[in-house]
Amino acid sequence: MGSGRLEAFSDAVLAIIITIMVLELKAPHGAGLADLRPLLPVFLSYVLSFVYIGIYWSNHHHLLHAVSQVNGRILWANLHLLFWLSLIPFVTGWMGENNFAARPVAFYGVVLLSAGIAYVILTRVLISYHGRDSALAKALGKDFKGKASLVIYAAAIPLSFVSSWLACALYVTVAVTWLVPDRRIEHALAGSTPMGGGPPDSGGTVSETESASGYVP
Repeated sequence: MGSGRLEAFSDAVLAIIITIMVLELKAPHGAGLADLRPLLPVFLSYVLSFVYIGIYWSNHHHLLHAVSQVNGRILWANLHLLFWLSLIPFVTGWMGENNFAARPVAFYGVVLLSAGIAYVILTRVLISYHGRDSALAKALGKDFKGKASLVIYAAAIPLSFVSSWLACALYVTVAVTWLVPDRRIEHALAGSTPMGGGPPDSGGTVSETESASGYVP
């Protein structure tokens, strides 16, 4: 089966997740700048989560753009990823409303870690379906950045009970590293044909312009 419907469904879910998060930003009753100060933690947690959702959306797009066919295992692996991402609005609001208290920050890390593991599972299932010699497998490589991110999430969770701000700094660090384009991935996917034997209109080729706009972890 083609990957278009899976990508469209995922895009819709991610758009809803962002919408839910922004609805948590309640307008203050006062009109002064001082009235905005209590909303600062909520806004900061929203910005961090917005960046993470944007990173997942970009990576997910390029991941699926490198393939043209999916199977049932891939569909369920994708739903597993979307499940953890759908919890981000909850932990974002909990963390912001409680001024980055230890337990909410730790649970935020649990969700990020679980989403990261789910993404790795999705990539492994895709590689298993398309083969170790596929362009996708070569583009992903050893995925050092992805593995390092999981380690940092795992370290930040217990660190939250020592210093929640240091834990948040680790979350920000991971987000910043994923905002840096991976040129190796661009070169691996540039000009490659989507795998799976699908027709040209099921995905087309990954052009150099498209591959240069993002990367796959």
